[in-house]
Amino acid sequence: MKLLRLFPDDSNFRFVRWRVLSFPFSAFISVATLILFLTVGLNYGIDFTGGTLMEMQAKSGQADLAKVRETAHSFEVGEVEVQEFGQGGQVSIRFRIQPGGESAQSKLVADARKAYESDYEIRRVETVGPRVSGELVQAGTLGVVLSIVSVLVYLWFRFELNLAIGAVIGTLHDIVLTVGFFLITREEFNMTSIAAILTIVGYSLNETVVVFDRTRELLRKYKNIPTDELLDLSINHTMSRTVMTATTTALSLLALVLFGGQAIQGFANVMLFGVVICTYSAIFVSSPMLIYLGVKTSARAVADDKAEAALREAGARRKPATS
Repeated sequence: MKLLRLFPDDSNFRFVRWRVLSFPFSAFISVATLILFLTVGLNYGIDFTGGTLMEMQAKSGQADLAKVRETAHSFEVGEVEVQEFGQGGQVSIRFRIQPGGESAQSKLVADARKAYESDYEIRRVETVGPRVSGELVQAGTLGVVLSIVSVLVYLWFRFELNLAIGAVIGTLHDIVLTVGFFLITREEFNMTSIAAILTIVGYSLNETVVVFDRTRELLRKYKNIPTDELLDLSINHTMSRTVMTATTTALSLLALVLFGGQAIQGFANVMLFGVVICTYSAIFVSSPMLIYLGVKTSARAVADDKAEAALREAGARRKPATS
C-alpha cells in the first residue's frame, strides 16, 4: 500500500532564495503591528480591564446558554462572556466595568440577579477591579518573556548560540504577527489569549527545532556545500513532516472554529492563524536567518578564515610599499 504524501520526498525546492521577499514582508507586517499597537491598541477583555463575574446554577439541571446570552446582551452594557462549566448546568457570566463606576456596576448586578433568579441559583458574584487586572497584565507579559528566555537557554545548550538566536527570532516574529491578528480582527484579548500565545510559542519552536535538528546533522555530513544549499536541503528533508503536521493540526482547529461554539471560538481562531504563521516562519524566516547569523559548514568556515587571513597579510605587505 502506497503511503500518502502531501509533499514529495525527493523535492529540491529553493526555499531560502525567497528570503528577498519574506524578510521585507515580515518586517513590514511587524512594523505595522507595532504602529497599530501603539495607536489603536488591543481589545482587552474583562481579565485585563476589570469587570464582574457571576456564576449560576440552573435549577432545572440544564442551562440554556442561548437564552442566558440573549438576556445578558439585552442589558446593553458592552461585551459579555457567557460560558458553561463543570457539570449540571453551571454558567458563568462576565460583564465589563461600567463607565458609571461602582454605582453602575451595582445596578448591573442587581438587574442581572432579577433577570436570572427565577431560573438560576446565583452561586457567586465577584468584581475584578482595575488593580487586579493590571496585575494580570504584568503576570501574563512576564510569563511570555520568561518562556522565551528559557527556550533560548535550552536551545543554546542543545544546539549552538546562533541556532538558538535564529529560533528565538522566529518565535518573536510569530508572537508579533499573532498580536497583529488581535489588532486587525479586534478579537478580545484575555487570559485565554495569553494561553494561545504560549501554545503558539511551543508550536513555533517545535517546527523550527525539527528543521534545525536536520540542519545540524547536515552540517556534519556535508562539509563544502554553500550554506543556502544546505539550508534548502534541510527544509526539503523535513517538509513532508511539516506539511503533514500543519495540515492535521489545522483541520482539528478548523473543526473547533466551525463547531466548537462561541466559548472557545476565539482561542481556535488564534491557534488556526498561529499554525499558518509558524509554518511560514520555520521555512521562510528562521532558516534563512541562519545565513546572516554566520552558520557555515566546517570546511567553508576554515576556507573563509584562511581567505580573510590572506587578505590581511596581503594588506600588511602592501602598506610599507605605499608609505
